[in-house]
Amino acid sequence: PLSCRLYCEEEKDPKRRSCQTVLAEALDIVVRSFAPILPHLAEEVFQHLPYKKDSEGVFRTGWINASSAWKKPGIEEAIEGACAMRDSFLGSISGKNALEYEVVIVIEPGLLFELMEALQAEETSSVSQLNEIMMASQTTLLSELPKETPADANITKGTFLINLEGGVICEESSYKVIALPIAKAKCPRCRRYTSDSSSTPCPRCLKVIAGKGST
Repeated sequence: PLSCRLYCEEEKDPKRRSCQTVLAEALDIVVRSFAPILPHLAEEVFQHLPYKKDSEGVFRTGWINASSAWKKPGIEEAIEGACAMRDSFLGSISGKNALEYEVVIVIEPGLLFELMEALQAEETSSVSQLNEIMMASQTTLLSELPKETPADANITKGTFLINLEGGVICEESSYKVIALPIAKAKCPRCRRYTSDSSSTPCPRCLKVIAGKGST
């Protein structure tokens, strides 16, 4: 997911920029954490950060000071829930290439479904945060099992316990994950199976390429 955001999205795309922001914040915290025991290494890292010009150094800029903006209610639970579903999906395909599949996630209406909607607003997407976590080529989020689901479909069932606001909100929800071999061709640019032809980039990549050509 990180490599796709960094190398496949447009240079100033919010997805790419947000990924860079998270990596920069993580590096800052890690370096400040080991600075007391590895001072020379920490200082050297700080002096070579390309986005911090004229830095005063790691020891003159204070201790770790994470912004409260990073603490967004529900996000941690949404990510953990999505990761649990990803584990179910990956376990159901027995070590095969996840990109060769599309995933259908079925969750009854409720808190867990709402959390997943925060990661994927559209019913089906190949570029959503939920799909990036699932590591598939395409993810579909539904509230009920599709009627056209094959009888021999690879369906994995699971449950996830949501614990919000220190246990004030506690809800266990069940989900189903269906792994389906994807019918589309591999995009020669992003390597996801989202293209109509193996010789033509997918719609997302075509849009990025067109944007680069116009700048």
